[in-house]
Amino acid sequence: MTVREALGEAERRLAAAGVDTPRVDAELLLAHVLGTTRSGVYADLDRDGGDDWEPLLARRETREPLAYVLGEWGFRRLTLKTDARALVPRPESEIVVERALALLEGVAAPRVLDIGVGSGALALAIKDELPDALVTGVDVSPDALSLARENAELLGLDVELREGGIDVAADGWDLIVSNPPYVESLDGLQPELHFEPQVAVIGAGFHEAIARAASTRFLVLEIGAGQGAEVSAVLEAESYRDVTVTLDLAGRERVVEGRR
Repeated sequence: MTVREALGEAERRLAAAGVDTPRVDAELLLAHVLGTTRSGVYADLDRDGGDDWEPLLARRETREPLAYVLGEWGFRRLTLKTDARALVPRPESEIVVERALALLEGVAAPRVLDIGVGSGALALAIKDELPDALVTGVDVSPDALSLARENAELLGLDVELREGGIDVAADGWDLIVSNPPYVESLDGLQPELHFEPQVAVIGAGFHEAIARAASTRFLVLEIGAGQGAEVSAVLEAESYRDVTVTLDLAGRERVVEGRR
C-alpha cells in the first residue's frame, strides 16, 4: 500500500471511529512509522507505506489517546515519553507553565513544587526554561513517578521526584503548581479519557485542599472550564491576593493564580 493509500485508509477508519481530527491523526501515525514529520509524509505519496502503521491505527481506532499510541508527545520545548501510567500532557496545560515563569521572573533560585507531577510535564518544563529553579515533583502514584523519572533522565533535567501528596505543600516554597483531578464524571466526555489513570482525572475538593495547605509565595492551579469563579473564591478565602483567572487559547478558563 502506498503512503497515499495508507493516509486515505487511516483517515477513513479514524473518522468512522469518531476521532475528531482523523486526517491529522492519520498524518501523525504515518509520520511516526516513516520516521518523518507530518509535512514529510507528503514528500513522496507513491512510495511504499509498509504495514507497521496498522497495529498503531487499530489502537487509535479504539480511541486510545494518540499520545499513548505514539509513545511520545510534545509539551512546550520538550518531547516527553507518554503511556498509561500518567495523564497525556495537554497543550492547555502549557498555560500553567507560562504563568509560573511569569510570576518567578526575577526570583533567584526559586523553590518550586509540582503536586501530582504525573509524566513530569509541568515540573520538567519549568526546570528546562528556568534552569536555576530548584524543582520538586510529588505524586501518590508510583507508576506516574516512574514515568516522570524516565522523562527526567531522557531530557537530562535535574528535578527531585518523590512520592507524596498535598501535605508536601506545607514545607515552604516560592511557587506551587498543580493540575489536580477536577472532573466529576466521564459521562459525555471523550472516550480517550477512559484510558487515562482515573485517579488523576476524577475528583473534587483538591484545589481547596492545596490552597489551604500551601506555604508558598505563589500558587498556580489548572482548572476546568467554568471553575474560575469557584476556585478564585477559594483562594481569596485562604488569604491569597491578586487572584487572577487566565484563559487558554480556546478562550476557556484554564488557570487560577494567587500570591501571599
